[in-house]
Amino acid sequence: MSIRVMLVDDQVLLRTGFRMVLAAQPDMDVVAEAGDGAEALEVLRGTEVDVVLMDVRMPRMDGVEATRRICGQEGAPKVLILTTFDLDEYAFSALKVGASGFMLKDVPPAELLGAIRAVHSGDAVVAPSTTRRLLDRFTPMLPSAAGEPSSAELDRLTGREREVMLLVAQGLSNGEIAARLVLSEATVKTHVGRILTKLGLRDRVQVVVLAYESGLVRAGGGGA
Repeated sequence: MSIRVMLVDDQVLLRTGFRMVLAAQPDMDVVAEAGDGAEALEVLRGTEVDVVLMDVRMPRMDGVEATRRICGQEGAPKVLILTTFDLDEYAFSALKVGASGFMLKDVPPAELLGAIRAVHSGDAVVAPSTTRRLLDRFTPMLPSAAGEPSSAELDRLTGREREVMLLVAQGLSNGEIAARLVLSEATVKTHVGRILTKLGLRDRVQVVVLAYESGLVRAGGGGA
């Protein structure tokens, strides 16, 4: 079954370029397009979409607000943010409200396609280390990041799950975590899945965000 993709960008030429790349793939189908966030929400009411490629800077409604509204809905499609800058406050804000990751607009086609497939399957699409650099830069600017660690949500985790969560937040892959904790990669993947379920998170990117917000990981440093 094809991955149903929606393109949201105010630049028609950019959407055309992405559409041509995606249309050449046997497992992808561009089912909708929109020129801004408000139009995207309108189109989504009547169109089944799996993955939304979302620009952040657009007129009427930007990609951050559109992402917040989309991700707040039941059975929402995954959102992959497209940004011009690697360390972008818009990308950070979009991750906080539910985006599954972000990619640079000039990413090579093969990487973009891989990211769409990864998002669709529920995997992280930006390296946790990249997400961490983003959080290190912008978390100190947000009031929600200040104060003492909140343990209310984290108390649902076992000691091992909390340990795995900390390593995910520090930028380690499943393979690296497995080596660090002397576990199989499959076991680490199971722990990550349980963490997502217990904390009601969509993917690994959200694990990293929560680890910062709860104080488990501090900006510019390691565990709390």
